[in-house]
Amino acid sequence: MNFFTGRKILIIGGTGTIGQSVLRYILNEDPEVVRVFSRDEHKQFELREKMGHFSNIRYLIGDIRDCDRIERAMQDIDYVFHLAAMKHVPACEYNPYEAVKTNIIGTQNIIKSALNTGVKKVIFTSTDKAIAPTNTYGASKLMAERLIASAQCNSGNNGTIFAAVRFGNVMGSRGSVIPLFKAQIAEKRKITVTDLTMSRFMMTLGQATDLTIKAMQTAQGGEVFVLKMPVICLKDLAEVIIEETTEKLGIAAADVEIYEGGLRPGEKMFEELMTIEEAKDAYELPDMFVIPNMFLQRELSYPGAKKAIQKSYSSDDEMLVSRQKLREMLQENGLI
Repeated sequence: MNFFTGRKILIIGGTGTIGQSVLRYILNEDPEVVRVFSRDEHKQFELREKMGHFSNIRYLIGDIRDCDRIERAMQDIDYVFHLAAMKHVPACEYNPYEAVKTNIIGTQNIIKSALNTGVKKVIFTSTDKAIAPTNTYGASKLMAERLIASAQCNSGNNGTIFAAVRFGNVMGSRGSVIPLFKAQIAEKRKITVTDLTMSRFMMTLGQATDLTIKAMQTAQGGEVFVLKMPVICLKDLAEVIIEETTEKLGIAAADVEIYEGGLRPGEKMFEELMTIEEAKDAYELPDMFVIPNMFLQRELSYPGAKKAIQKSYSSDDEMLVSRQKLREMLQENGLI
């Protein structure tokens, strides 16, 4: 029997790119019910149109800022995926308290509701921007990670397991620059970037989904799961997309201008997956790192795990993927 067979699952933020991917994965294992929770009624309508042939999906409108609504949605639920967030960096910078209400207070509402309703496991999705944050989005996600860690320490005899996964940039997700670049090439023969020397950790939608599912299946309490991700340079990404898109449109790549606008408020030139301090206690698996909860003071066991090398895992220090490998990643995921 599969992990989700006969279980009741709540996906908070279930109409987003990763939420829909997690939903499709779970449905393959014949769950009793999957409740899709989000505040966007139009996206709920679109999802219902696509998935209407599944009788075990329930569509719930609500906001994680509303603790009572979250607690009602969690009644009789076994597993919770917390994928909802306010994540657009400039929007969070300009409206910081709105980011606090969604990313921090909303996460605490989920923790409180999970403890009150006896949920078995909660997986929270964080970001590499939470490491040494320079913007409101990253700082709010770091605070949410700390709340999840604290929840595990204070769950008492409840038995609920809390854990987090830390994402890089997800290829093709809502907010990704890839569809934006393609649209700019088609409409304006020009793309706008911040800084071409910027580097980022990049993961596919499939990798993000697999990491989230694996965390749900294996979490023992309080960990942060971090996928080992390739690092890309923004210049390489822009030029590969220009080459591929112009070829399909039948225009000359030389006719497309790249405009560098400079870093926006709160943006970083590079990102980090894990700090030196976290690496000191982390476990390394073939495809990921597992950072244990420093407050629980207990040894965790993962098959095939070894102690991680104590260093900072930064996109500024890791080797960049080749342009050919980047091209293959984009093609394999249907993005170019």
